[in-house]
Parts: sequence; C-alpha cells; structure tokens
Amino acid sequence: MTVQQLLAGIAVLQDDTAVTGLTCDSRRVEPGFVFVCIEGTAVDGHKFARAAHDAGAALVVTQRPMGLERELTVPSTRRAWALLCANWFGNPAARLHLIGITGTNGKTTMTYIIKSILEQAGHKVGLIGTIQNMVGDRVMPSGHTTPDPYDLQSMLSLMCKEGCDYVVMEVSSHALDQDRVEGCVFDAAVFTNLTQDHLDYHKTMEAYAAAKGRLFERARHAVVNADDAWASAVAKGFEGELQSFSVKAEDATYRATNLDMRADGVAFDLIAPQGQGRVYLPIPGEFSVYNAMASAACLLSLGLPFDTVVKAFENTRGVKGRAEVVPTGRDFTMVIDYAHTPDGLDNICRTLKACVEGRLLVLFGCGGDRDKGKRPKMAAVAAQYGDVVIVTSDNPRTEDPHAILRDVTAGLPADCEHVVIENRREAIAWAMHHAQPGDTVLLAGKGHETYQILKDGVIHLDEREVIAGVLATW
Repeated sequence: MTVQQLLAGIAVLQDDTAVTGLTCDSRRVEPGFVFVCIEGTAVDGHKFARAAHDAGAALVVTQRPMGLERELTVPSTRRAWALLCANWFGNPAARLHLIGITGTNGKTTMTYIIKSILEQAGHKVGLIGTIQNMVGDRVMPSGHTTPDPYDLQSMLSLMCKEGCDYVVMEVSSHALDQDRVEGCVFDAAVFTNLTQDHLDYHKTMEAYAAAKGRLFERARHAVVNADDAWASAVAKGFEGELQSFSVKAEDATYRATNLDMRADGVAFDLIAPQGQGRVYLPIPGEFSVYNAMASAACLLSLGLPFDTVVKAFENTRGVKGRAEVVPTGRDFTMVIDYAHTPDGLDNICRTLKACVEGRLLVLFGCGGDRDKGKRPKMAAVAAQYGDVVIVTSDNPRTEDPHAILRDVTAGLPADCEHVVIENRREAIAWAMHHAQPGDTVLLAGKGHETYQILKDGVIHLDEREVIAGVLATW
C-alpha cells in the first residue's frame, strides 16, 4: 500500500512511497511507517513527531504544523487515525452488517441476545464488547468496550476472513467522542437508556447524550427506547425514519403488553408492524423486557422474519453470570449473578424479589483484601430481600476467610434467618437441598468467574458445575 492509497478519503497527496506499517505510538515507528500524532489526555503525540520522522517514518500526520519534511496536517488526527486504520485493513466494515448499541445500561446483554438470534437465523456473527470479543464461537479478550481504531479494524478484518456477515458491538460514549468508529457505517443503531455515568469525562448529561448521539449520525436504521427521556436528544442527528420501542407508550413502533415477570424469565406480547406474538426470554427482570424489545425492534427493522425473531428468544441465555438462570429440572430456580457490591446486590435481589413465587434464598460472600466497609452493607441488603441468607466465601485472597465471615454477619439483623458455611461448594449444596417448591436461589458474587482466589492459590470453581454435581447426587 502506498501513502496515496492509505490517505483515500482523508487527503489528496500524490505520493507512491510504500507504507510498511501504521501506528500512533512513536516507540513502534520503523522505516516506512505512517505515524499519527494523537493529543491524548495525558500525553500529546506531537511531542514525538520529530523523533518519529527521524526514525524513518514515511509520513507524520499532525493536527498542527510541525515543520517536518514528510508531514500532513489535518483538522483532526483522531478522525484521520480511524480512517487510516480502516484503509490499512481494506475497509472491512463495508463488507459487514454492523449493529451498534449505545446507552448506559443493557449494552452487553443486548449484544449477546442479538448475536444468539442472528445465529439461530443462520448467520455467522462477530461480537465486540466489554466482557469479551467473539468470532462465531471463538472467544478473544477485550481491553475496552469499544477498541482503539487499529484493534477495531483488525478485529473486523478477522471477522470478514472467518466468514462473519454480521457484527454486533457495544459503542461507548468515549469511543464516539474520540472518533474510534469513524469509517464505520452501521446498518442499525440502538439506544437503550441514559442514566448518570462518566460525567468525570463528559461533564454534563447533555454532553453525554450528544456523544451517544453520534452513533445515529452514521446509521441506516435506528431504534430508541421511547420510555427514556433522553431518546429524542440522542437520536436528533438521525436522518431516516426513527423507530421506537416501549412498554408504556402506545404510539411506539414496537410495544410490549401483557407482561409476565417470573424468577426464571419474562414473557410479553410483542406488537409490531410485522405482526404480533408472545415472547419468552429466560432472563428475569423488567430490564429484560426492555432488552428483548430493543433486540426485536433492531432485528425486525433489518428485515429478519417476525416468527424467526420471536421464537429465537426462548433459546437465548444472555450474558454468562448476569442474571443467569441455570436450568435444573427441579421445582425451584437457580440464578447466578456477578453482583459483588451493595448496589449490585440490591439490584438483582430487588429484581428477583418482585417475581419469586416462594422464598428468595440469597447466597453471597465478600472478597478479601478489598473494601471492608461494604461487608456489613451487603449483609444488610441480603437480609432486606432474602428470606434465607447463606453467608459464604467469595475470593478470600490472603485474608482469613472466617474473619471475613465475621465482618459480614456483623451487618445482619438479629432476626435474620441465616447460615454461615465457609466452603462455597458446600454452601451451594446446602441452599439447593433446602430450597422448597417455588423458591429462587441466588448465587451472588462469582458470576462469569470460574475460579476462586484463596490464600495459597487459585482453584477451579464453576458454580454451574457445582449445581450439576449436586443434582447428580439426588
């Protein structure tokens, strides 16, 4: 690739010099590289422009003139960096159907729901998000919710090569503000909701909403949560026919009625322009209704068959360790959730308490070598919602597990029905054996983790395997 080819869509520069690499890290510059000066929050890449030039860079891209022989000055080096990365990898986004999801809450779960439904419809799907990246079934680590442009375009290129036709990705406000997805056109953009978050960066809710809204400026189809007060502000830059989903508004494009909230999931009637049908999603909580509505609206707006979408929900499990219902074949419900803070435990307990048929059994622990102040607070939350509380170990690390348990139980009211079982496997078995018909057992704290950190090392502990082992002995 030549400098001229690399600059397509950015600048016209008659230069057939061969480019051997692309970077915004001056330490990686080699002869023939293009170096882009990025003004970061901590370091300004322009400080290293001369060093990169002298190291043999074929071109140095700057945002202000630096007086270099091989230099190109552009209005925004962040935007240029993203477009250069797209060109370097052959603009893979143009060969993929991109679905972008933005909002404060629900992004991660929605990517998994949409991926599952598309796969059931016969597509190979890539996923880019907070917990991990995926190419089909293959899992790769994730460093950021939305990667740096080089990593993003590299990932999209890989997904093309491995036969993906759809990519569903979380698009963060930081990524949008920093032009990381420049060069990507999204077949669909989805807005979930907006609550106070990241104001250390955006300063105001208005600026936060405006950053989210930049996704809709690069989308062919758009769906928004009509029940969120920020929906119109976020989507104001969208030029097409805006579609909406709602549990409350009768004039929304997609509506949910006749809601049935259960400990093992949610069900509702989906009313859409394409038809009406009963949706069942095996993930509990009102937020699951909104996640399902948003997913359905997104996929139906892209032309997937109505019956295919509705039926696929019942085979969708969402995110591992996030309000995850583990099938047992018994007359009680097992739920695994990553809640390991007072707020997180309050959210999942409140969600389950609203829909349990019988009792709620709350099993949790607190990590060692971490904030001791949250231990009695988590105990108070568990006691508030739990009919039975099982206090056990989480990741004790170098602390004495029994000392942690004492700190936790100090926060339990005197009339709270509880047991203390330090061994987490034994505690799970106790909870299952004491569960009655209609009860829900919440295993809080480990979530997607499949290990436990002890003083003398890390051991394997997957709560799904523990559940299966207990069931096998009955």
